[in-house]
Amino acid sequence: MKLSRVVFGLLAAALLTTCARRPTKLEIYDVVINHVTIVDVRTGQLTPNQVVAIAKGKIVSVQLADKDSYAARQYVNGNGRYLIPGLWDMHVHFRGGDSLAAANKKSLTLFLAHGITTVRDAGGDLTPSIFQWRRDMDAGRLAGPRIFTSGPKIDGPGAYWPGSLEVETKAQISKALDSLQRLKVDYVKIYDSKISGAAYLETIRQAQRRGLKTTGHMPYSVKLSDAVKRGLDATEHLYYVFKACSGKEDSLTTLVRNSLSTSKPLGLFATLPAVYDTYSPAAAARIFALMAKRHMAAVPTLYIGKTLTELPENDHARDTLLAYIDPKIQSTYQRRLTNARVQPLASQNFSKNLEAKFMSMIPAMQAAGVTLLAGSDSGPFNSFIYPGASLQEEVILLVKAGLTPLQALQAATLNGARFMGVAEQTVAIAPGKDADLVLLTANPLEDIANIKKIDAVISRGKAYPAAALANMIRAIRNR
Repeated sequence: MKLSRVVFGLLAAALLTTCARRPTKLEIYDVVINHVTIVDVRTGQLTPNQVVAIAKGKIVSVQLADKDSYAARQYVNGNGRYLIPGLWDMHVHFRGGDSLAAANKKSLTLFLAHGITTVRDAGGDLTPSIFQWRRDMDAGRLAGPRIFTSGPKIDGPGAYWPGSLEVETKAQISKALDSLQRLKVDYVKIYDSKISGAAYLETIRQAQRRGLKTTGHMPYSVKLSDAVKRGLDATEHLYYVFKACSGKEDSLTTLVRNSLSTSKPLGLFATLPAVYDTYSPAAAARIFALMAKRHMAAVPTLYIGKTLTELPENDHARDTLLAYIDPKIQSTYQRRLTNARVQPLASQNFSKNLEAKFMSMIPAMQAAGVTLLAGSDSGPFNSFIYPGASLQEEVILLVKAGLTPLQALQAATLNGARFMGVAEQTVAIAPGKDADLVLLTANPLEDIANIKKIDAVISRGKAYPAAALANMIRAIRNR
């Protein structure tokens, strides 16, 4: 990896006017990337030998490169390299209360160093900190990815996660949504630890009437098709899509619903074996078609499933990235690790079979037109799901599941931008778009693992060459 050279100087007026495609005024750009191959994640087209000029956080020019010199505060050599839009992680968590705020903040560096320039926080209890980080990043005081956030989750009484907004009645749901709108969150995240089926569907209904985007987990007492028809915009993980793929979904839903008034209510994990045994390709085709028709997205989070399933047999003590995870966050990994070590062998085998089934659903969902969003679920309490690196692994798993490298790249770039409603201002490498980019030393369309071969990251129009990224990571290493 080569260290970028900072170049100062002015373009001669004669050079500016010799070609119609050149800018017509004297200008010093913030960043110039020269002789680079641009990867169009919309079409898969490669455009070689381009020069990309950036100013004030935006791409201002994309032209065929030639012998002309370009004045820039930061000059990035793109020769033999591939330029892609910055990656999006569409499911992360910043959480753990004020005592973990500083520890969470360190993950911003890890995201950026791994080419993730945008993340979607899927609910937690650090909303004031997140908004402060956003202000600091917008002002140039802090380096890190752009953050979309749901703020606190909505759940039922006695919710599992601290900071959740607990709802049961229509009035409580309305009050919770009022508070989220006052916070100016980017979407609404619904969780399923305690929320009733009726409150879940009512939350979607009220949010839709307010123009709020909704995503979430889902109680197994509700059918996914009902949530889709109410307007649910995305489902997190595949457990809920999986239940809708059962040929016995109606009877299983009724069984769960009837159990809630007993001393042994059935939940997701108790019901999964029955769902697995009754998986129906015809039912799967029906729910995929409905999701595609209603433009409902899915965030598979394959990598966390794989990692947690393999916890009993994998020793993560020597993971390289563990040195950059704050000890306070490492301590939150212990619960899942302890549970994994006492998990019966039969349960371990079922988990592996379940993850394989989830993998098999990916190409069918893609073929049906379901929007797939790449998300890692990284954050405190999710053991060894390292910020940044886990999103790279998620994209690689999407290809192993059956997507093409281009489709996997779209899940980690274009699809996220479209879902959040900002595709017009970002993702495409074209004039007027946000300058959030990743420079790779190899073509990701030939081998998706090449997304790990990062030569530079451009975030908010500032270039961070490999050496600078290494220094940033070194600064957060545990002492």
